[in-house]
Amino acid sequence: MPATGRPSWPKTLARAIPALFVALAAALVTQPASAQAAQLAVTHKSPFNCGKTFYANNWYPGHSPSGAIDWQNYGSDAIDGETVRATASGTAYFHDAGSTSYGKWVEVRHSDGTSTRYAHLATMVRAAGGSLSVGQGTTIGTVGSTGGSTAPHLHYEQRTSGGAVDTSPTVDGVTVSLGEKKAVTSTNACSGNPYTPEEVCGSGYDVIDSAALTGGQTYLLYNAGNGYNCVVTLKTTNLGTATSVSAFLEPQGESRTTDSGSYGYYAGPVKRSAPGKCVRWGGSVGTSSYTSPFEHCG
Repeated sequence: MPATGRPSWPKTLARAIPALFVALAAALVTQPASAQAAQLAVTHKSPFNCGKTFYANNWYPGHSPSGAIDWQNYGSDAIDGETVRATASGTAYFHDAGSTSYGKWVEVRHSDGTSTRYAHLATMVRAAGGSLSVGQGTTIGTVGSTGGSTAPHLHYEQRTSGGAVDTSPTVDGVTVSLGEKKAVTSTNACSGNPYTPEEVCGSGYDVIDSAALTGGQTYLLYNAGNGYNCVVTLKTTNLGTATSVSAFLEPQGESRTTDSGSYGYYAGPVKRSAPGKCVRWGGSVGTSSYTSPFEHCG
């Protein structure tokens, strides 16, 4: 596909998306920008490896659903086969529409009720029907040309909590409005581990302490809503490669609970209820370890 100009090929996807989505997208065009921004509070990064630059094309008119982005070649950098990463954290659901519509595609549902879609994938990290908890930057597949596509590209959508497509999506701080085509350089997964301790422990947990390890960090979190503590150890080296890592939590006077093994990104979450008690916590990455005294009592 040429790097410039609008593609001449028709997209079968336009015929396959239900008319409801087209109507919702058209209605969204008339919404004030402030209303759209309020519905899309999650910050998104580019769906590609750190440092990769590709064109984000928000075709208008004639692209369905209106506001979807086609990511395509930039200069000599071909997009075919590129790693596709989640633009924000959430739960990924994997689908396969066969030779029509999106083809192989993934929907990531985010914590605020919004979602993103990634279509025409060549491969997915889970089989259709599967799901996976993902952090921002977690690999979900590779770029291809499956379904209603005639050239390799990534079809990408940001959807509001009501299901409508945002017609001016923002990725890596770049807003691509209807009719615009912009080159976007990815900062996704540049900082290392794509997971955060809050994502691993789940909704309601906040970090109250941490300790540095060689090759990682171990965290203690607390959920004021249910009174549980949670411990997770995140790696900062050998990311994606299974190496030794552990996390543990021990309420005073009770047995210790430990999660240890060879993991790609983290150990845990280890959760325990310890009302009115002090806790001992910690973890390890390789031979580097930390064990706290009994603390954070009550």
